Amino acid sequence: MKFPGSVLVSLFLFLSETTAALCLSAAYRAAGDPMWHWLTLLCALLPCVLVQLSLVFIHRDVTRDRPLVLLLHLLQLGPLVRCVEAFYIYHHAGRIEDPYVSITKKWQVPKDGYSEEIEKEVGQAERKLRTHRSAFSRASVIQAFLGSAPQLTLQLYICIMRQEITAARSIVMLLSLLSIVYGALRCNILAIKIKYDDYDISVKPAAYLCIFLWRSFEIATRVTVLVLFSSVLRIWIFPVAMANFFGFYFFPWILFWRSKSPFPENIEKEFSRVGTTIVLCLLTFLYAGINMFCWSAVQVELSAPDLISKSQNWYRMTLYYTLRFVENAFLLMMWYLYKTDIYMYVCTPLLFLRLLLSYCMAIFFMLVFYQFCHPCKRLFSSSITETLLSCFKFLFFMRKTRKSAVLRDEAAVKTPENTDEAQSSSKTTDSQKGNLHQSASSNA
Repeated sequence: MKFPGSVLVSLFLFLSETTAALCLSAAYRAAGDPMWHWLTLLCALLPCVLVQLSLVFIHRDVTRDRPLVLLLHLLQLGPLVRCVEAFYIYHHAGRIEDPYVSITKKWQVPKDGYSEEIEKEVGQAERKLRTHRSAFSRASVIQAFLGSAPQLTLQLYICIMRQEITAARSIVMLLSLLSIVYGALRCNILAIKIKYDDYDISVKPAAYLCIFLWRSFEIATRVTVLVLFSSVLRIWIFPVAMANFFGFYFFPWILFWRSKSPFPENIEKEFSRVGTTIVLCLLTFLYAGINMFCWSAVQVELSAPDLISKSQNWYRMTLYYTLRFVENAFLLMMWYLYKTDIYMYVCTPLLFLRLLLSYCMAIFFMLVFYQFCHPCKRLFSSSITETLLSCFKFLFFMRKTRKSAVLRDEAAVKTPENTDEAQSSSKTTDSQKGNLHQSASSNA
């Protein structure tokens, strides 16, 4: 049985970030900044409530008649109790023979074209521990993108506008960044386990390192770009943010409407149609929040039985990163053109280039992960580099056809002029011949 390290990391980030944010909020209140106080407090408490609800929902505590656990969740102590319960199960596993054992069959990832089916005995304790790991993974994603990402953006904005970085604010920003990167990492691992559920998967340390570097560069660059743009064009940041958020929020619903699939009813038996709709809206809300800051490895598909797409869509990922790079470059250009005096002592061209290079580094580590470190790369029907090459070939072909079309148009424009010149020259030669004939006849 694996050590529940992910549960411990999730709990540490949750408690440390919440405590640091509450202390910083109290410091803002003591300094006489009510607006920063309430915004910091909101970004700290909102993910706490959502994490409690997600843990209750995944463990189905409402239908299991556990009033004490529900009370502890109301007191915001749910993650701490779940962690204690998970470690209690881990330490007592194997000491007592489990009477309820099930056999699961998994396939090995193919090596040299050969794959072998593996049978494993899974006891009740291990199933409970898997539920705890899954619950904490989902809670980490919720905390990261609905709490830590807004918190990091807010504190970085305050640092730029005040032109100072305090120790408390630095600690909150560092913990928020670590929480977001960890949430994105858990999202990647969760996507791999959902898509390749029939295979026995083990993720190597090199894969974790590539994902960590990929997500660190991507999220840090994205947050910095948004904050820089909002510091000079405060009103225009709201249309940019709303367009991004609602675009990704309605995208799964548009695909679901185009597929003409029946309304999903298999989420929870006790849920009514209204309850199912609320859960789907919250799921797409989280999906939009993730895509605001980075690529969501888990692609929502409302017409699928598990509500998650199990296909690897390289073209959608390529389109996302291309448009995101263009958007970041445009926002940085607007910041560079409208920068104010607070950037007087900052080398803005160098910062501009560094941020674009940082996003390119994120794309580089993403390519390294999918090409060399992905645990299921042998199961890919096509690699991401082949997709990029085909996209580049397509763009080159489009450019070539446009050039040929322009040349044909130019040739079509020049052709009538040449024919007119030819007709006029033929007319002149005919008239000269006629004049010579008349002069010859008159001399005769």
